[in-house]
Amino acid sequence: MRSIIIIFKKELHSFFASPMAYIFLVVFALVNGYFFTNTFFLYDQSDMRALFSIVPLVYLFFIPAVSMGVISREKGLGTIEILATLPIRDLDLVLGKYLAVFTLILVGLLTSSIHYITLTFVGTNIDHGAIFSGYLGLALMGGVYAAIGIFSSSLTDNQVVAFIIGIAIVMVFFLMDQLLVFVPSSMAGIVQYLSTGFHLSNISRGVIDTRNLIYFLSMISFFLFLTTHNVESRKWS
Repeated sequence: MRSIIIIFKKELHSFFASPMAYIFLVVFALVNGYFFTNTFFLYDQSDMRALFSIVPLVYLFFIPAVSMGVISREKGLGTIEILATLPIRDLDLVLGKYLAVFTLILVGLLTSSIHYITLTFVGTNIDHGAIFSGYLGLALMGGVYAAIGIFSSSLTDNQVVAFIIGIAIVMVFFLMDQLLVFVPSSMAGIVQYLSTGFHLSNISRGVIDTRNLIYFLSMISFFLFLTTHNVESRKWS
């Protein structure tokens, strides 16, 4: 556990020691704020549905961008070999880096809480439960995409390639429930279940189903397992 915390602090510090974290947070807040204010002032809708619908789209590009260098940078600089000589388990290394990326995503979501505060002062008939579950769904989706981004970063020592791979994988899971018309009916249920958007929409309705929670946690565990396996393989290469 101590190793995880050390890696976590080091990685989080590296984010904020460079412009990356600040660019991510500022652009994330501006994009989300634009779409929220559009529906709030132009269409007179006192809810956060527009915000919850745009954040997954923002995730598609920003999370792979944030996570692309987490492991590929270590490979490119050769520091991954130095880490191999330290008394740190590969799983601890992956979890520490993952938690740093996930924390940055949560901070980004926190910046949008200003819109929720605005609603509580000027809105009417606000469904606080639905807003809470919507944020929970976005946090879990961000956790899945962060795990995918780190997995993509572990596949190569080139950050641009890791970014492209990350976007491609994230896009596949995001679009699965949009492409059901092209899938045989016998496979439609499986494809829909694998879609992140399907489970997010379920949670965003205000009903927190354990099946949706199991999906998100399983996906995170699966990609972290693959990442750990890739990191371990460096010992045999």
